Amino acid sequence: MTISTNGHRPPRGSGRTQIERFTIDTVCEAAKILTGASDPIAAMPSVLNVLSSFMGLRMGALALLDDKGRAGGDGKPVNPFVIAATTRGSICAPPEIRALPVRATQQVFRTGVALVSRNVREELGEAAIPPGAPHDRLALIAVPIRETVHSPYVIGVLGAWRDLDEGGLRFLEEDQRILTMVASILEQSIKFRRLVARDRERLMEEARAALHAASETSADDCRLRDQPIKGIIGDSPAIKAVTAQIHKVARTNTPVLLRGESGTGKELFAKAVHALSDRRDKPFVKVNCAALSQSLLESELFGHEKGAFTGALAQKKGRFELADTGTLFLDEIGEIGPEFQAKLLRILQEGEFERVGGSKTLKVDVRLVTATNRDLEAAVARGDFRADLYFRICVVPIVLPPLRERIEDVPKLAQTFLDRFNAQNGMDKRITPGAMVALARCQFPGNVRELENCISRVAALSSGSEIDERELACMQGTCLSAELWRMQSGDHSPIGGLAAVRMPLPVIDSAAGQRPPVPPALPPGFGEPSFPAGFAPAPPPPAMPESEGEPQDERDRLVDAMERAGWVQAKAARLLGLTPRQIGYALKKHGIELRRF
Repeated sequence: MTISTNGHRPPRGSGRTQIERFTIDTVCEAAKILTGASDPIAAMPSVLNVLSSFMGLRMGALALLDDKGRAGGDGKPVNPFVIAATTRGSICAPPEIRALPVRATQQVFRTGVALVSRNVREELGEAAIPPGAPHDRLALIAVPIRETVHSPYVIGVLGAWRDLDEGGLRFLEEDQRILTMVASILEQSIKFRRLVARDRERLMEEARAALHAASETSADDCRLRDQPIKGIIGDSPAIKAVTAQIHKVARTNTPVLLRGESGTGKELFAKAVHALSDRRDKPFVKVNCAALSQSLLESELFGHEKGAFTGALAQKKGRFELADTGTLFLDEIGEIGPEFQAKLLRILQEGEFERVGGSKTLKVDVRLVTATNRDLEAAVARGDFRADLYFRICVVPIVLPPLRERIEDVPKLAQTFLDRFNAQNGMDKRITPGAMVALARCQFPGNVRELENCISRVAALSSGSEIDERELACMQGTCLSAELWRMQSGDHSPIGGLAAVRMPLPVIDSAAGQRPPVPPALPPGFGEPSFPAGFAPAPPPPAMPESEGEPQDERDRLVDAMERAGWVQAKAARLLGLTPRQIGYALKKHGIELRRF
């Protein structure tokens, strides 16, 4: 019986052309299902249902060799197998469920030859009829699934049943051909998945070994943990843990993936990996993958031959070739497209490549360090990033902490950036303790880069030699960090980072549950920051005495603070422990008009 594309039986006399058309449709549907599935065995029920719908092959089943190696009653192996899938779903049932005849299935396993029974009841016996069959006038088609093409080793049997009451005898030859093609597609899918799994296991084993070595504690490790790295500023536990990992992994040739939000200093840490390695005297080459198109990126990394494309007037060496025996740093690795990912995978696997437009194979020895602020695991799950490339580059992942998780380092970083500004501009600016406390209370979504910009901006705009807290952008309502934090969500970050989540903020209106865009306090879990010598935190403003008639309502408290401050928002913000931007939001929310004097 054949079924047309609209689900109805084709008219009598439609002939060979109609059968061939369903043959192609069946193979195409099976190929799409198997090649798109992460587990081809789990996808087989869908394939068996396609065979039923398109070809009329009923009660299909897949048998696979039993890994447990069960034996017969005499102790000798008898091609032990399990039923792995039927049209009802993926299972792992013993042969006794009779989805396929046991003796016939074992024969296909043993001989590797397809079996076609034109009348199962007469040729294989009554016991071979599957449970739930409408009657016993059935034909059986069973084909082998081999380990590899032309291999004598059979790992599975694909079988299906044909109803003889529907004139099925004339389709048996066609049925065998269809099942053989589907079995071949399944062979390739299983082979590919096994290769990927084997490669993944090997890489995971390397990663486990590297991480185990990185996590071992010893006296030497303690020394490394406290040993600073040139250019990396900070004494917080978070930054010390990262520098200890850098010290350990730098001594190996293992690929390193630096992960962190934008502005956490990934390039600085990549240089540290190179500087602490045995390749420190060799080239350190860096490439920003997000700054180049895919075609330019291929030419930039692999180089090109003269005349390879319009404008290629001379031979050019690529970055891989220039970084031979040294370190190559690929920044923003998560931005490369799928087509270039396949090209990059080859050189990471084999260590060889060809220049664009060339045919000569070149080999290089490069230590690879990559960096990204993307969630690569989510990209792999969506299919935007190749899983095999992910396992190649993510051998030792090192997560760089955002600045809000190392608040203790803010004073030292700020002073370093101010000293650098003074040296570059011939000035002698100083930052007051109050301004340092205000800086330490910021969230800095742009991390260290934003802090550096903040110091340079306030130093350039300050009028005197001392930088007071009132001159900071956040205290004047001109800091854009509040808007950036407000736009953070669980699946989108305007900044670019792994943790695109909104930090817990204090509630202004507890009844409405609204939150201000900028928190006025340090992140949870952190105390007041430590300050360089000569600095001391400014004392907090005196608490306002509560009078018997002092208003307690949110709107009344806001109006009261504005009146005490002479309707100057910055002063009212200090009285309430908020920022001027928060005061502005609160005034707008409660519909309070500013009074001008």
